Amino acid sequence: MSPDAAGRWEVVIGLEVHCELRTETKLFCGCRNAFGEEPNTNVCPVCLGLPGSLPVLNRQSVEYAMRIGEALHCDIRPSIFHRKNYFYPDMPKDYQVSQYDEPINSDGWLELPNGKRIGVTRAHMEEDTGKSTHMGGGGRIGDATHSLVDYNRAGVPLVEIVSEPEIGSAEEARAYVSELRAILVATGASDGKMEEGSLRVDANVSVRPRGSTALGTRCEIKNMNSLRSLGRAVEYETGRQIDLLESGDRVVQETRHWNEDEGRTSSMRSKEEADDYRYFPEPDLVPLAPDDQWRKAVRDSLAPMPSDRRRALASAAHTEPAAVALLVEQDLDGLVLAAIGAGADPRIALNRAANEVAADPDGAARLSAESFARVVTLEATGKLTATQSKQVLAAMLAGESDDPEAIAEDRGFEAMDTSALQAVVDQVIEANPGPWQRFLDGDPKVSGLFIGQVMKKTQGQADGKAVTRILQERRDG
Repeated sequence: MSPDAAGRWEVVIGLEVHCELRTETKLFCGCRNAFGEEPNTNVCPVCLGLPGSLPVLNRQSVEYAMRIGEALHCDIRPSIFHRKNYFYPDMPKDYQVSQYDEPINSDGWLELPNGKRIGVTRAHMEEDTGKSTHMGGGGRIGDATHSLVDYNRAGVPLVEIVSEPEIGSAEEARAYVSELRAILVATGASDGKMEEGSLRVDANVSVRPRGSTALGTRCEIKNMNSLRSLGRAVEYETGRQIDLLESGDRVVQETRHWNEDEGRTSSMRSKEEADDYRYFPEPDLVPLAPDDQWRKAVRDSLAPMPSDRRRALASAAHTEPAAVALLVEQDLDGLVLAAIGAGADPRIALNRAANEVAADPDGAARLSAESFARVVTLEATGKLTATQSKQVLAAMLAGESDDPEAIAEDRGFEAMDTSALQAVVDQVIEANPGPWQRFLDGDPKVSGLFIGQVMKKTQGQADGKAVTRILQERRDG
C-alpha cells in the first residue's frame, strides 16, 4: 500500500470485547468457574446441555454485569435472554444463551486517556463456549488430524461489550481495549487477563474514502490474544482492504482469522448476520429486571474509574489528564495525590513517581506517601540535589529506611556552599575556553558539558539548577 493510497482512505473500527466474569460458579449452574483445571471436570448436565436440565441464573453475574454497565455510563434496563442458534463442536447445546434485542446495558460510552469518547452500543450477558484444541497442522482446524474439546469453559458467564464504529486507527483500538480492561478490573467484575482468555477481542474493520460518512464493507477479525496482536491485525487488514479497492476489486464481508506468526489475516467463513442465528426468547428463564434499590447499591459500590482518577491527579498536579495516564495505569496516583496533599511539589512528585518509583513496583508497595513527600520536599527546597534525591529514594524503595533525612545524613548529602560551588564552576570554565566561548555566543546546548563536569568534580553534590544560574550570571556579568 503506497502512502498516496493510504491518504485517500480512512479506517473505521468497531470492537467486540468478551470478558469472563469473576464468579465462583458458571452462569446457569453450580459448576466451578476456574481457569486451567483438568479438562472436562467442571461440567454437569446443565452446562453440557443434556435433556431435561434447567438453567438457574447466577445472581452475582448479574451484579457484575450491572457494575460494568454503570462504569460505562450505560442505561441499565430490564432484559431477557435469547437462544442464539449455531453449531460449533465446542457449543454443547448447539445454541448459546445470550441477549439479543433487549440487553441489560445499552447506550454508554468510554473515555480514552486523550479525552476522546467512544460510544458503547451495548454490554450484554451471555454464556461462554467450550474450547477446541486442534491437534497437528499448526493448530488450524483445516490441517488438523483430530480435535479435542474441553467443556470446562462452557457456561462461564460473559459480558460482551460492543463499541460504536468510532475508532479510527490501530493505535486508538489498542487504547480503547487498554482503557476498557482497566475499567473492568476496577469494577471487580473481571481479571482482564488476555493471556488466559478472560478478555477476548474481535475487531470489525472497514475502510472508506477519506471524508465520506458512509461505512464500507466490514470484515471481522478473530484470534487476537494481546494488544500487540490487535494493533498488527488492524493495520494488516486496513492495508489489505485498501489494496483491494485501489485495484478495482471489492471487499467481501466475512470473518477472518489473524495468524500471529505470519502477520496476516485469512478467510474463515462468511460473516453471519442476526437472522442467521434464528434468535428466540429462552423459554426456561424469566425476564431480568433489577429494581432501583439494587441498581443504586451497585452504583454506590463502585470505586473511582481510571478516567476519574486521571482527572483527580491532573487537577492536583496542575496538568492534563493524558500526562498522568501512565501513573494511573501503574496504580501510583494514590501515592502522588497523598504526597501532594502533604505539601510535596507536584512537578517533582510526578517525575520521581513516573521514573524511580515506577521502576521498582515491590519498593513502591513499601513506600509511604508521607516519606515520599518528605524526600520530594528536600529536593524542592534545595536541601538535596536531584541526583541526591534519587539516591535517597532508591534507598527507601530498597527498604533501607523510611526516613529520607536520616538516609541523606548517613550518606553525607548536604547542599554545597554557594561560594564553594561558584569556585568549582569557575575552574570548569577556565579549563574549557572553547566551549565557554560557544556558550557566550549563544549556544545553550553546551551548558550540559559544564553541568556534567561540575557534577563530576563535586561527586554529584552540586545542584544542577544552581550551576545553570551561576553560568548565566557569569555570562551576563
